[in-house]
Amino acid sequence: MEEIMHIAEHVLEHSLADTLYLIPLLWVTYLAMEWLEHKTGERTQNAIRHAGAAGPIVGAFLGVVPQCGFSAVAATLYAGRVITLGTLFAVFLSTSDEMLPIFLAEAVPGNTILSIMGAKVVIGMVMGFVVDAVLRLGRRDKDRLRIHELCEQDQCGCNHDCRTCEAAPERAYEHHDDVEHTHSHGHGWKGILLSATKHTVQVTLFIFVITIVLNIVLETVGEEALARLLGDNPAFSVFATALVGLIPNCAASVVIAQLYVEGVLGAGAMLAGLLVSAGVGLLVLVRANRPWRQNAAIIALLYVIGVFWGLVCNALGVVF
Repeated sequence: MEEIMHIAEHVLEHSLADTLYLIPLLWVTYLAMEWLEHKTGERTQNAIRHAGAAGPIVGAFLGVVPQCGFSAVAATLYAGRVITLGTLFAVFLSTSDEMLPIFLAEAVPGNTILSIMGAKVVIGMVMGFVVDAVLRLGRRDKDRLRIHELCEQDQCGCNHDCRTCEAAPERAYEHHDDVEHTHSHGHGWKGILLSATKHTVQVTLFIFVITIVLNIVLETVGEEALARLLGDNPAFSVFATALVGLIPNCAASVVIAQLYVEGVLGAGAMLAGLLVSAGVGLLVLVRANRPWRQNAAIIALLYVIGVFWGLVCNALGVVF
């Protein structure tokens, strides 16, 4: 009983730590999206969307910031189609969650850390542009903003009583723009703040619940089991490490970084695992984006990209 209580306390502590720091980032992101939906016209929104052509550059550099806060933000912005799919991939691929703190704690040489981070930024940037280019060639890059769909999905109340939108969806943006001009400035901001807060609470609760489940599994299975899985199968270490990296929990990047420092994982396996370690960004994507088949395709492609670059790293004999 005492051991169970210890595990429960440990799980709760880590789940809170993994979730609470995301709240300010998510709230500011939803606040900006709600403002964009309510306070700007369709022309302005389209201009912002098309300006995202250079998004993979910004996304790759923001994603490399320690922990997975920006991956959660990117998933939210993509769900509303504020950023492109290529930008989302750039952020996900450059994000490595707890890699940097582990490397610093283990006194990994600075040039090694910078080389790994630089490789992730370049790969994220390149693959982001590739994804966007493929979508443009397939003429599937013309999605309009879907912020109003997030409101309907979460029933946040910001778009209720809008018969014009229901009758003519193609005029939804012009109608909301007109409605905002007829209301007082204070009333408009009150609705935006309320909606952003409701979105944030719903997503935070979802992340917290799933994180608790993942932490219970990791506590019972143990990180040592993950280490054996990765270390005892050298021929498939790239594939296995990339699979572990998809676990939307900081433990995945911790294990991968630690095993690389200890020499259990090679450079290719380490790179494959850390390229796909987008942390809770994957949870936010699954929660906010629709349809689910698209999320499955994004996660599958993320895995394929991680494995591909891990195999390339091994084939070229790259050593960080």
